[in-house]
Amino acid sequence: MVKIQLGTSIMGANELLARKNRAVFSEHDLLVANLMSSPGSGKTTILERTIESLKERLSIGVIEGDLYTDQDARRIEGKGVPVVQINTEGACHLDAGMVGRAYQQLVGHELDIVFIENVGNLVCPAEFDLGEDFKTVVISTTEGNDKPLKYPLIFCQATAILVNKIDLLPFTDFCLDKFKDDVASLNPAARVFQVSGRTGEGIEKWCDWLVGEVQRKRKESHRK
Repeated sequence: MVKIQLGTSIMGANELLARKNRAVFSEHDLLVANLMSSPGSGKTTILERTIESLKERLSIGVIEGDLYTDQDARRIEGKGVPVVQINTEGACHLDAGMVGRAYQQLVGHELDIVFIENVGNLVCPAEFDLGEDFKTVVISTTEGNDKPLKYPLIFCQATAILVNKIDLLPFTDFCLDKFKDDVASLNPAARVFQVSGRTGEGIEKWCDWLVGEVQRKRKESHRK
């Protein structure tokens, strides 16, 4: 058995594939969002709510990453959108090659936006460019507000940050002001959305922003 260490050659190969993905996505006028979080943050529930809100306005596809099961993919498929499952079989992240191959199964659906639901992890997924337009981090109030300083890379790279389970805020010691201050110290340009996957609070504001991003990318593409 030959064991390969994750090093410069592998990361370099991933960057080449990410650039290829990005070119394909741009050619198809497609906005691609990479959703990342720790396990249990409610990322899949947020995605379900997002699809419910957006599907009358945008055509949506999903690439669903998981270690072994297709449970989340089945949930998303139940929302009436095309889904491609990637099982990493133990790997803690998706890479550009996996995403590129998965996307080929979505070609032909004439999509406006594709969500990549990454493997639940606040470390490894942040290190891999998938060719996406932006990264989104979902964090729940039940996780505590110390995550930006403990896992700075993923928050530094995020364009949007969704604070989920905002309905549980009164029952936790999560300090929203401290969280926002920590995010701003790392990434002042990041947009922070307060949402609840359970109640739907804040989802419309998040979805309106996504629609604006789809429109912005198309305008930029047509100017080239």
